[in-house]
Amino acid sequence: MDTQNLQAFLLVAETGSFSLAAEHLHLTQPAVSKRVALLEERLQRSLFDRIGRNISLTEAGEALLPHAKRIAQELLFAVQSVRDLEGEVGGTLRLATSHHIGLHRLPPILSYYSKAFPQVHIDIDFMDSEQAYDLIAQGKAELAIVTLSPVDEGSMITRPIWRDPLDFMVQREHILADGGQLTLADLSAHPAILPGLNTYTGQIIKRLFDQQGMQLQVSMATNYLETIRMMASVGLGWTILPRSMADHSLEKLDVDNAHIERTLGCVYHRDRSLSRAATAFMDALLQAADPGVAAD
Repeated sequence: MDTQNLQAFLLVAETGSFSLAAEHLHLTQPAVSKRVALLEERLQRSLFDRIGRNISLTEAGEALLPHAKRIAQELLFAVQSVRDLEGEVGGTLRLATSHHIGLHRLPPILSYYSKAFPQVHIDIDFMDSEQAYDLIAQGKAELAIVTLSPVDEGSMITRPIWRDPLDFMVQREHILADGGQLTLADLSAHPAILPGLNTYTGQIIKRLFDQQGMQLQVSMATNYLETIRMMASVGLGWTILPRSMADHSLEKLDVDNAHIERTLGCVYHRDRSLSRAATAFMDALLQAADPGVAAD
């Protein structure tokens, strides 16, 4: 089965367009159509339904798609492994990270790395940690530096790097900010501004309340921690944020029996052969890790 034909099939499936696939491959549209036709002839099945300007995968196309993705990924890994055997550490390092980590944790590491390995082009995508996991699963990023999932992901290798203690916070003029010790029941009676409960951080928070049989009264939710801090600072509700984000506008709350933290770290695919650029970046991360946190 010709890999160029598979590549054409994948691009048409991803873009939903023969012309867009042709642009990506720097080919003419008829050339892309020919490659797909050769693949269909080889499989003796139609892979796309073409109704007017709409293109969709047939049942055969849906069946082929995951296998084609794996083949393309393995070929990429093979080429990368060979190229990385000699010469200086270089090439492109594709990273995915959360906005919070990108702002508060990565700058000194990126500064060191860019000076130590000037031949490496770093391509960083900023996104939610959950999306970064998906990108790693699809082979579209080599490393993700994110909030680690509270649930083990079998296809991923995770390397804990930093502890990230989370604190209950509220505007200093809020009714909860009287200096006394609180319980989760006290907090349940007041609106909260939290990360989305579908996020890893949100899942950690929800688990704490569920364990004590308490309900969360979430009035607003967003995945941007800076936005959460702003909304809490103007009195719209109590919140839970990384301790490192505390400032003069918020007061830390003393909540009984409510220790909570998340782990930040690096994630990569178990079946991926890391480039030397990625391995060097991993070494830089481990050097910056909190004592006793990084896994062997």
